[in-house]
Amino acid sequence: MTEEAVGGRVFFSSTGRSLVDEDEIVVLSVGVDIGSSTSHLVFSRIVLERLDSRYVVTKRETFYQSDILLTPYSTEREEMIDAEALGAFIARQYKLANVDPEEIDTGALILTGVAVRRRNSRKIGELFAAQAGKMVAVSAGDSLETVMAAYGSGAVAISIRDKATVMNVDVGGGTSKIAVCRDGQVIDLTAVDVGARLVCCDEGGTIVRVEEAGRRFGAELGIKVELGAKLPAQDARRLAACMADRLFEAMAAGTPKLDGHDLCRLDPLKHRGDIDEVTFSGGVAEYIYGREATSFGDLGAVLAQEIRGRVEKWGPRIGRSNEGIRATVIGASQYTTQVSGSTIFVSPLEALPLRNVPVIAPAMPLEDEAIDRAAVSAAIQGVLKRLDLAAGKSPVAVFVPWRGSATFHRLDAFCKGTVDGLAEILKRGHPLVLAGDGDVGGLIGIHLREEMRIENAIVSVDGLELKDFDYIDIGTMLPTSGAVPVVIKSLIFPTTAALGKEWQAERLDQAAAAAS
Repeated sequence: MTEEAVGGRVFFSSTGRSLVDEDEIVVLSVGVDIGSSTSHLVFSRIVLERLDSRYVVTKRETFYQSDILLTPYSTEREEMIDAEALGAFIARQYKLANVDPEEIDTGALILTGVAVRRRNSRKIGELFAAQAGKMVAVSAGDSLETVMAAYGSGAVAISIRDKATVMNVDVGGGTSKIAVCRDGQVIDLTAVDVGARLVCCDEGGTIVRVEEAGRRFGAELGIKVELGAKLPAQDARRLAACMADRLFEAMAAGTPKLDGHDLCRLDPLKHRGDIDEVTFSGGVAEYIYGREATSFGDLGAVLAQEIRGRVEKWGPRIGRSNEGIRATVIGASQYTTQVSGSTIFVSPLEALPLRNVPVIAPAMPLEDEAIDRAAVSAAIQGVLKRLDLAAGKSPVAVFVPWRGSATFHRLDAFCKGTVDGLAEILKRGHPLVLAGDGDVGGLIGIHLREEMRIENAIVSVDGLELKDFDYIDIGTMLPTSGAVPVVIKSLIFPTTAALGKEWQAERLDQAAAAAS
């Protein structure tokens, strides 16, 4: 089994052997964000150092950030991305970064908005065909994009540093995403149809692009928002003010509507407590923080002014985010390597290899002496919904932080709750994939197959430390040793520098404790 066979550095379960002997590894990573409004790339070097049986990230250096490209569209079909123009842009950015595509060790390809539609995604995928085995591809729906923006902006880390409740507002071209963060977690989120590029004009003020939500805002105000119509500056300001009002309503846990239509793309916020700090990300954040002054023919500048004015009157302090327009992609994906335990269960063996399986890490009540089947199921379903995986279109790997004894009754309740939570995924024939941090992977697999008679393929490995946003590759079993090569690919979100070495040391101590 070569490195290339599984797309990265390889560790083996059961033997604890590694094909990589270095105490320090440097990987070259690219993050690519292709969205409805803008597209861009970020190149990084990531240093990983050996900590017991796994590598941990000790340094992340962004050495090149591409220009921001207004996503090109086909002149023949308005909703089709011009893959040829996009490909030329990407090739030029690799050249400017002085990086050969073959040099890339890993990366993340994040598709949002119209980019995720089938015809678009196929064309975009072809642009990265040579690197397909190294890239984590994420089709980010509203929920996942909201969470990623909260991490990439630094809002999640700030909530730890300042022991505060932080709201991150990611204002993009077509939508705005709102996340409430506390104690290093996104505890609530929503998304609304408010964005800077719902209406776009040429230099003469003639409307050249308009989205349906833009037309509705125009109708609300009695402004003609149609292709070819003129949009005077005062009307652009009125549109921006109306959008800011609706966005602020959503931030205050309301349900904004427009012409009888609900503007919320997700459930409204449920959080009713105080907000200590507000951070911004997305393209409009560049204007809010004064990092951008150029007009791109949209409402970005005036929308930023209207939003900031309302938040300043609201009360929470305005914090400075780590990233603005690059928040969702600045944490480019990289490989972390961990050693899976000696108790694994794979049935049938043909279920392997598995590639790019997203990991969910639900907070399950596994410390209780009697495991609650319903609580396990609810925890799994909650994370699936939050990360836009509930439809069951792909398999997922459930991280199992097992605690306590592995009695029949505890195993039975856990296994039944897991099957309940993954019902939609299993119904579609996907394998049941479990990855734990203890040494009960084999017992769980046997219980699922022998006691519960689960017909789906079962892959249960352990001795790993995983989190949401990880992706797992599991290679085919080696007949001579019974070993399974495991690669963990993580989306790394930068911590704010103000967290300092003490916070980093705490995280390393936790990792060391988990490994021991």
